[in-house]
Order: sequence, then C-alpha cells, then structure tokens
Amino acid sequence: TRRRVLEVIEELGYQPNALARGLVCKRSHTIGILMPSLSSMVTSEMLKGIEGQAHKSEKSVIVCNTDNDGIRTLEYLDMLKEKQVDGIIVVSANLTPVQCEKLTQIKKPVVLVSTCYAGSNLPYVKVDDESAAYDTTKYLLKKGHRRIAMISGTKGDIIAGLPRINGYQRALADYGLKLGDEYIFYGDFTFKSGIAAMEQLLARSSDITAVFAASDEMAAGALVCAYKRGIKVPADLSIIGYDNTQIAEMTIPPLTTLSQPFYRMGELGMKMLIDHIEQGKKMESQILPHIIVERETVKALE
Repeated sequence: TRRRVLEVIEELGYQPNALARGLVCKRSHTIGILMPSLSSMVTSEMLKGIEGQAHKSEKSVIVCNTDNDGIRTLEYLDMLKEKQVDGIIVVSANLTPVQCEKLTQIKKPVVLVSTCYAGSNLPYVKVDDESAAYDTTKYLLKKGHRRIAMISGTKGDIIAGLPRINGYQRALADYGLKLGDEYIFYGDFTFKSGIAAMEQLLARSSDITAVFAASDEMAAGALVCAYKRGIKVPADLSIIGYDNTQIAEMTIPPLTTLSQPFYRMGELGMKMLIDHIEQGKKMESQILPHIIVERETVKALE
C-alpha cells in the first residue's frame, strides 16, 4: 500500500498543504524576524545565518524591516501574531518597554540576536560589547598608543553605544590614562556619520595617534576623511574598526577591526528557538567570542 501511495504521489506531483498541516498540528512552521535594516552589512550577515538554519530545519521566515520605526514595529508584531508564527527573532534592535510588553502579550517564544533588553528574561545571543571594546582599545594601547580618540555610535544607546564607551574608558584607566569626553565623538554607526565625526575630531584634537570607531562603516568614513585631509593611515594616524564586515576588506588600506561572529549569532538564535519549539529545550542566553582581525590600518609606535 505504501508503494502504491508513493507511486500515485509521484505520478500526480502531489505536495502537502502546509496550511492544512499547520491547522492539524497547531504550528505554522514559520518564524517572524524583526530587524531595523535589510541593507546593513551587519544585519544582512545575521539574516544569512538565520535563514540558513531555518532552511536546514525546514522552516519558513517572515522578515520585517522595521526601519527603527516604533509604530511600524508594533504593527509588524500585530501582523506576526495574526500570521500565527511559531516564534519571533528580534535582530539588533533597541526594544522599548511598549514593544517588549507587546512581545510578551503575543505569547510566543522570542530570541534576541545582537541585542538584549535589560530587566527582562528574554534570551539573547550576542558578544559582550564592553569586553570587546576593552580588548580593542587595549590592542591599541599595546601598540604604544596613548592619545586614543573614540567615534562612538548613537549617543545614549544602551545596547551598542554605552557598553563600548565603557570598555574604551576602562582600558584607558587600566593603563593609568584618563582622557576626557573631548576625545569621544558620536555618529550613528553609518559611513556618513563616520566622516562627520572624524571632521569634528580633527578640528578639536590634534594630538591623537589612534582612533577607535565603534563600527566598520564609521571607520571607513574616518579613513575617507583622513585621506581628504592628507593624513596617511597608518603612518600618521592609526584607525581600528568594530564588526569585521565585508567593508573592512574593501577599504584602502584594509581595516584592522574587532570581529563579531554575525552569521553564527543568527544561526544559533534560530537553532535555540526551533529546539525550544520542537523539543521544549530551555533557551539560555549566550555570549559568543570575539577576536581582533589585523590588517593594515594600525601602526605600532616605538
């Protein structure tokens, strides 16, 4: 009978109706993904990891580009609830209390990737940003630099902004250095903001020997600004980035940077969610390792 059934399936080209199966087992086999941008090299790499693991596990994904819009995010959450997704992954977003409350109301498992929410028990997968920024600054200090400026991300950002500033300042303190706020400049993690911050930096701090930019895109902007000013990197000024996105290999000279395992973050976040849905495994937050990738933008001082 089995052989006859399989023959008829092949003959008719039959495919199971996913919607009908979902109604029977009360699962949609679909995961909702909330992310602030689809064009960012950071989020696109995490999305590759998420989608790769989903494909292995025979799951579908609904990707929602929130564009960092609070109202749009809430609308997408309503839509994901209506679609009856089995779970939700939030990528690299600063959740508000209202959004977090909405996630709780949906009553579906949630995993945060490259972000976290203080005061909640939502599981996350990310690197330790303060520790990573500490190691990045310490790398420059070990190369002999003492006047190190920082181009931070968005001012007041508690996820990827303040922890990286804290790491930078803690490393300086461990070397007996205390540079004031005049050595910290703010962008918004984008290329253009890196140019603008570097222009401010050069106008106000002429004695620096190195710059730590809190994203590769801002570091690339800093490189362009330095080039236009006739400043040679690394002969006159060292620059180090953060992320190790593809842009770090494309700059001239290639960028030394702190590497985050973005693909692995997305892959692991999806696996945690699926294992919880299908096997009831408890989701434990995970901090992934980071490394410095040396290229050609940092010079050792004698």
